[in-house]
Amino acid sequence: MSIWLSLCGAILFVAYVLGSLPTGYTVVKLLKGIDIREVGSGSTGATNVLRTLGKGPGAFVLLIDCLKGVLAIFLVYWLFNFAQTQNIIPSTINPEIWEAWMVTLAGFSVVLGHSKSIFLGFTGGKSVATSLGVLLAMNWQVALATAGVFAVVVAISRIVSLSSIAGAIAVSIFMTLLHQPLPYILFAVAAGLYVILRHRSNIERIIAGTEPKLGQKLQTETSEA
Repeated sequence: MSIWLSLCGAILFVAYVLGSLPTGYTVVKLLKGIDIREVGSGSTGATNVLRTLGKGPGAFVLLIDCLKGVLAIFLVYWLFNFAQTQNIIPSTINPEIWEAWMVTLAGFSVVLGHSKSIFLGFTGGKSVATSLGVLLAMNWQVALATAGVFAVVVAISRIVSLSSIAGAIAVSIFMTLLHQPLPYILFAVAAGLYVILRHRSNIERIIAGTEPKLGQKLQTETSEA
């Protein structure tokens, strides 16, 4: 059992470190020589990169941050496949139940790593793209439905933060409607609330009518991504 728990712990640690990889910070530093945390919203996420460097770099950061979430979950799938072939899963546990919980914990780890990066003094983005990657690996139907809500809201409002919040609310509904395992539903609820909490300054600006739309610059330093 101790070997098995060590492997599970190692996977969760790797997921956190993977999430911590500072994609946005690195891209802006290489292309413009500045610290993305000192411009715009101060976030390392794709939205701030988009506003700072344009569509290309913004899309690249979005893709990589999303892939970090996908890879974190696939590491769990690999672990269970490897463990079963090597017969190292303890007979006292149910692999199916454990896998669902491990997927959920790895999802939390990579999302936390993105927003609280160990490489950036525990700063980062708002974990929207990384959460989407986790959802894609968990259940692609839920991920696409959530992305659809994001797309519709952003097409109507032209406000990325509002669209992210809408997606964060919708994901729990889709997880429940598609009868996903309880750990996945709990991830959707907790991650959704976390994303909304990370957008609290955006919510204040939305209420005040000062939240910038796509193509507009953020006039004051806040936490965005």
